[in-house]
Amino acid sequence: MPLIDTPKDARPSILRFEHVTVSFDGEVALSDVSFEAFERDSRVILGAAGSGKTVLLKTALGLVKPDSGKVFALGKDLTALSENQLFEIRSRMGMLFQESALFDSMTIAENVAYPLENQKSIHCPPEQVLPRVTQALEFVELGGTLEKFPSELSGGMRRRAAIARAVVTEPPLVFYDSPTAGLDPITAHTIMALLIKERDVSHTTTLMVTHRYQDGNLIANFRYNPEHGGVEPARNGARRDWRTTFMVMKEGRLVFEGDQDTLEATTDSYISKFVKRRE
Repeated sequence: MPLIDTPKDARPSILRFEHVTVSFDGEVALSDVSFEAFERDSRVILGAAGSGKTVLLKTALGLVKPDSGKVFALGKDLTALSENQLFEIRSRMGMLFQESALFDSMTIAENVAYPLENQKSIHCPPEQVLPRVTQALEFVELGGTLEKFPSELSGGMRRRAAIARAVVTEPPLVFYDSPTAGLDPITAHTIMALLIKERDVSHTTTLMVTHRYQDGNLIANFRYNPEHGGVEPARNGARRDWRTTFMVMKEGRLVFEGDQDTLEATTDSYISKFVKRRE
């Protein structure tokens, strides 16, 4: 079903929350949350611990069912789908969990292959699994780690392997939950460069929860340059193929939604805690 009636030149709607409320044991985790993300949009989600950021991602994945409201993703009303139908729609979403969540008993190649082999709607022939795994690992610059186990990799390398697993199915919608948490600044920058590369090469719609404002600044203002294989500042006035929207959560409520300039101009004391204004 179509998500909304939009002008013909508008980008498709990829994810929409309509007055979504979620609670656990009587405690409200999301309260009347509404927003909409379009094709190639990036959303940077900020907020205090326990403000509902991760619950929002899990609800978008269909892992959490709202008490009220509706969630539309990739043209489907998630709140009306059976578990089997949700399993199929999730195969078109990528998710980087906190702390990577790799399977310790599997090699890196087996970890990355897992969604290809276990999400039946992907329809990946067995002979194509290894080439796609290899390509995904080379994408995150881990081409030599296929036979290694997660315990043999550094924290940053495990995070990169988890990104490869999240994008190996080439999903149009990708969620990242605190992708740079616990990493040193140099490694964190490497991870963010990979997220920007994935956005620009595969034209994904991206939702990223983060505690680091600099992560959002990179997403909003940097682009991947295929000529030298790195990221660079997007020139002022240049046409961009993406739009970055910042969201701030507080006690389950969406208290801010807007662009970076508007965010940095805020005088709200709570919102300002998550903003490091550019010079």
